[in-house]
Amino acid sequence: MNVERFLPTGEAVALLELTQELAEHELAPRVDDFEARGEFPREAIRTLGRAGLLGLPYPEEFGGGGQPYEVYLQVLEVLAGRWLAVAEAVSVHTLSCYPVAAHGSDPQRKRFLRDMLGGELLGAYCLSEPQGGSDAASLTTRAVRDGDDFVVTGTKAWITHAGVADFYNIFCRTGGPGPEGISCLLAQADTAGITPQAREKTMGLRSSPVAQIAFDSARVPGDRLIGDEGGGFRIAMRALDSGRLGIAACAVGLAQAALDYAVAYSRERDQFGQRIIDFQGLGFMLADMATQVSAARALTLHAARLRDAGRRYSIESAKAKLFATDMAMKVTTDAVQVLGGYGYVADHPVERYMREAKVLQIVEGTNQIQRLVISRALARKR
Repeated sequence: MNVERFLPTGEAVALLELTQELAEHELAPRVDDFEARGEFPREAIRTLGRAGLLGLPYPEEFGGGGQPYEVYLQVLEVLAGRWLAVAEAVSVHTLSCYPVAAHGSDPQRKRFLRDMLGGELLGAYCLSEPQGGSDAASLTTRAVRDGDDFVVTGTKAWITHAGVADFYNIFCRTGGPGPEGISCLLAQADTAGITPQAREKTMGLRSSPVAQIAFDSARVPGDRLIGDEGGGFRIAMRALDSGRLGIAACAVGLAQAALDYAVAYSRERDQFGQRIIDFQGLGFMLADMATQVSAARALTLHAARLRDAGRRYSIESAKAKLFATDMAMKVTTDAVQVLGGYGYVADHPVERYMREAKVLQIVEGTNQIQRLVISRALARKR
């Protein structure tokens, strides 16, 4: 199904056309092989970086694309429709550039951003911990001042790009308990004392490495402190407002791919002398799937446009992430049902889509956390 898009500029139209071409020719032919081997497609990510797709929402003066978030999210959607692990990599990398771009000093931006946004350096975001995934304010990884450096000790968990990233944003405790004691450090991946652990054996996104990272007295220069000491929690939460929109866009792209495949299959598959799409029970299922995908896209782009206009968008971001990822789980499951037994085998991509959709309900804040964020906003007096 062709998606009717309302893009703000001719440049954005050309950008989406470029993204579609790269997705078709650089990503789609490789996804099955890399997923089967569990290999991270680093060269594919570099290709996207050289095409300008890894810094789209950041200023051109630092090597970014200077694009509004509504355009960046539609790029993610197209990528996710061909290879979710790559779209997630772009989303995580964009999230990882946020602390320096939005809260770094001028010297830090000049020193780091151009290589980050150009895709030569790949980033990771170290917030979650083994005992406190959703409760980020209780993190225990600690950084202690020692001369001009911070010495970091602790363990981070569920880190996308662990072992393949070139830099890590480390959210660590430099002060007392609670969110006010948390700071953000930018560390090179090859820093002594930073050790990625064995990769997790994941249900989906098998070409995307996820692992714990151990920090054993890792020494990070003091000039790698991003923002103020004690300001790390605010940086983390603001970054996640944008990151949730990235995951919502990935969910829309994945669900659109599942819908498109199910529709194409049901047009070709005959049973009882007619196409199965012409059976009302199945046709109505596909109609509901199409409607849900469009609704999720509209909700996600609405939040992005609020962000682009400089208006509050964190609650709308939570709504978009919640709705789009729950939608993707249902649509991909229904796509498997449309194919029947064929949907359950790896000969067709819908079984992979279904496995991949599940993680989108968990990353960047579980959907239970999104409901908590939304419900607390409703409870507040205006």
